[in-house]
Amino acid sequence: MKINKYFGFALASAMMFAACQEVDNALQGGTVTEEQKSEVALDNPEKLSSDMNALKDNLIQYGTISTSSSTYHTDFGFPAFCLMYDQAGQDMVSVDHGYNWFSGQLTFADRAKTNTYNRFIWQLHYQHIKSANSILKTLVSDEEPEGTIANYIGQAYASRAFDYLQLVQTYQFTYLGHEDAFALPIITETMSDDEAMNNPLKTVSEVYTQIMNDLNTAIPLLENNPIEGDKATITAAVAYGLRARANMLMGQYADAASDADAALTLSGATPYSIAEVSVPSFNNASANSWIWGCIITSNNDVVQTGIINWPSHLCSMTGNGYTTGIGVDYVHKRINSTLWAKIPATDVRKGWWIDENMSSPLLVNAYGAVYGPMLPGVCTMAPYTNVKFGNEGDILDADNSEDWPIMRAEEMLLIKAEALGRVRLADGKQVLEDFVKTYRDPAYTCTAADLNAFIDEVWFQRRIELWGEGFSLFDVLRLKKPIIRKGANFDANVTYEDLPAESEVFIYSIPEREREANKGIDVSLLREDPVPPVGLM
Repeated sequence: MKINKYFGFALASAMMFAACQEVDNALQGGTVTEEQKSEVALDNPEKLSSDMNALKDNLIQYGTISTSSSTYHTDFGFPAFCLMYDQAGQDMVSVDHGYNWFSGQLTFADRAKTNTYNRFIWQLHYQHIKSANSILKTLVSDEEPEGTIANYIGQAYASRAFDYLQLVQTYQFTYLGHEDAFALPIITETMSDDEAMNNPLKTVSEVYTQIMNDLNTAIPLLENNPIEGDKATITAAVAYGLRARANMLMGQYADAASDADAALTLSGATPYSIAEVSVPSFNNASANSWIWGCIITSNNDVVQTGIINWPSHLCSMTGNGYTTGIGVDYVHKRINSTLWAKIPATDVRKGWWIDENMSSPLLVNAYGAVYGPMLPGVCTMAPYTNVKFGNEGDILDADNSEDWPIMRAEEMLLIKAEALGRVRLADGKQVLEDFVKTYRDPAYTCTAADLNAFIDEVWFQRRIELWGEGFSLFDVLRLKKPIIRKGANFDANVTYEDLPAESEVFIYSIPEREREANKGIDVSLLREDPVPPVGLM
C-alpha cells in the first residue's frame, strides 16, 4: 500500500507503518490501494482494530528514540513527557545526578534544537498524529458516518487535537498575547506527500483553529455513536475535556466551564474520596476519578524493559527502578518544600509527601505502623519525597505495570471553578470550595477577595492536586507566571535567579531534524536556542 511521508525523521519508526497491517492482511496480499482499504474498513470497521489500538499504544511505546546502540531510559511515551514538563518547573524537586534521567529538564538543557529529548516529544506526537490521519484517510467519505465508523472517526479527530494541543504549548508561548506567533506545521489526512514535506509553520491561532475544528467535529460523532471501551479509549467526555482545556487557553471561559461540566456528566467521573487518597494511589485506571488514561500491563514493552517506565522514576517504593534500585535518595521526586509548607495540616494531600521526619499518614494507612515511619532501607527517602504514586502490589513490588492518568475529574472541576470565577467570582469560589471541602480538606474555606487572588488560589490547588501529572509548566505558561526555585529544597546548582514570566527557556526549539526534513519551514522565523540559566552555586 502507499505510505505517506510525513516528516523525514519521524518516519524512522516502524510503529508508524504498522497501523494498516490488519486491513491489508484481510485483502490477502498484493499491493493495496487506499480505496481498497477504505472499502474493506467501511464494510467491516473492526478490521481497523490495529489502527485504533495505535491511538492508545503510541502513547506508551518504547523505542521512539532508543536504538540498538543507544538506550534512553526516559523512552516510555507520554508519561515521560509529563515528568519532563514537571521537572522543568518549580514544584518537582530532584538532583542533577548521573542516575536522574530527567536532569536535562531540571537544568533546561533539553530546549536546544539538537537535543534528543526535544526530538522525543516532537517525534512521538507526530507519530500519534500519523495514526489518527491514517484512520481518517481510510474512513472519511462523502457519506454521513454512523455507528462504529463514526465513533472511530471521532476518536481520530480528538486524538489529533490532543497532540496539537500538547505540541503548541510545548513549542510556543500561550495563546493569549501570542496568537500571531509562528508555532507548528499542521499535517492532516488530506495532504499529499509533497505538501507534508514542504509545510510552512502555522501561527498559534491557526493551530488552535485546527484543534477546535477537530474537537467540534469529534464531539457529536462520539456523543451520538458511543461504543464500549476501556479508560484508554477516547470518548465524548474526553473530547469535551480537551475542548475545556483549549477554551481555557483561548480565554473562552464560559465555554470552558460548560465543556468541563459536560466531561464530568458524560463520564460519570467523581473525584477520589478522602479515604481513597489516604493511601498511595493514582496508578489504576479503574478509579472513578479517571476520565482518560494510559492502561499499562505487564506485557507492555515499557514494563518488559524493567526500569524504562514511569514507576521506575516516580514511584518511591517500587522494587525495580531508579527511585529505589540505585539505593540513594537522589532520584526520588520530591515536592518544593515551600509549596508543601503552605498545604494545611487538615488537607489529606499533605500526606502525599513525607515530612521532615520521613513520615506520612498515607504510609501508616497503607502498610501499618511497621512500614509507616520505618520503611525498608532501600526506600530511604529525603524529606518531601512523594508517596502520592503508589504501587499496585506491596512495598518493593517489582512489576511496574502501573496505569497513567491523562484526564481526571479533579482537573475538570478545577477548570470549571477557575472558568466560572473569571465570569462571576462567587460562582467559581463556590465550585472550588465544594470540591476541596468534600474531597480533600473539610476545614477549607476559599478566602480570595478578588479575581486575581482567586486565580492564584485555583493555581495553588492545581499545583497540589495535579503534582507529577504534567500540568505545572503549562500552567506557568498559561498564567504567565515566573519560575521561582529560591528558598526551597532545590540544590544550589539548579536553583536560579527567579526566571521571569515567559522566559525563553520555558519553551522548546523546533528540532533540527524537522528543520532539515521539512523544506517549507522558513528558518528565519525560528528563534535561537535559549541559553540555560546558571545555578546559584
